[in-house]
Amino acid sequence: MPKFSCLAGISVGGYKEWPVAQQVLEGHTSGVWTVGFCSDGKKIVSGSEDKTIRIWDAESGVQICGPLEGHTDGIGSVGFSPDGRRIVSGSNDKTVRIWDVERGVQIGGPLEGHTRVVNSVGFSSDGKRIVSGSDDKTVRIWDAESGVQIGGPLEGHTGWVNSVGFSSDGKRIVSGSNDRTVRIWDAERGAHIGGPLEGHAGRVNSVGFSPDGKRIVSGSFDKTVRIW
Repeated sequence: MPKFSCLAGISVGGYKEWPVAQQVLEGHTSGVWTVGFCSDGKKIVSGSEDKTIRIWDAESGVQICGPLEGHTDGIGSVGFSPDGRRIVSGSNDKTVRIWDVERGVQIGGPLEGHTRVVNSVGFSSDGKRIVSGSDDKTVRIWDAESGVQIGGPLEGHTGWVNSVGFSSDGKRIVSGSNDRTVRIWDAERGAHIGGPLEGHAGRVNSVGFSPDGKRIVSGSFDKTVRIW
C-alpha cells in the first residue's frame, strides 16, 4: 500500500540524526502524487493516482476527512487556502476543483477551461483567486468564490506548464515550463512582465517567489536550481 512519511530531526552538538520520529499515513490505493501542509501545520492534504484527496491530522497521522471524490483521473496538485478551510486540486482529468475541508465536499462544480492535464494549482495569499498551469501550455486565473475564469488564458509558453504560483501580494504570477523558460505575469492584466527568463537547459519543473516577492527560484531537469 502506498505510504508517505512525515520526518522530524534534531540537532545535538552540530550533529543531526534522521529520523527521530516517523508516521506512515496509509489509505490511498495507488501512488501519491502530491502532498502539502495547511498554514498552521495541523493538517496534511494528499492527492493520488487513485483519483482521491485525503486529509490527515499531522500530529496523529489519522485520516480526518475523505476520501474526497469527484476527479475522474489522477490528481497531480493540491493545496490549502491560506485560512485552511478550502483545498484546491488539479487533475489529469483537465479540471480544477475546490473542496470544503470541514464538510469534506466539493464546492460548486469543476473549474473547466483547460484542454489538457492540469499540473499545478494554488491560491493567492488572500484566498480570493486560484492559479492553474496545464499541459495545454496556458496559465489560468479563477475566482475562488464563483469558480469563474478571470480573463482569458495567459499564453506565451511553448511547452507544458509544470508549475505556477502567486507572489505574496497577489500581483504577479510565476510559471515554469517544458519550454525551459520561467515567465512572470501581471495577475491583474493577464499580461507578460518582461520577456521569458532563459538559462535552463532542460524543462522547468518547479518555481516560486521569495516571501518578499523580489526573487524567484526555479528547479529544472537540467539538474540546476536558479535564482532570478
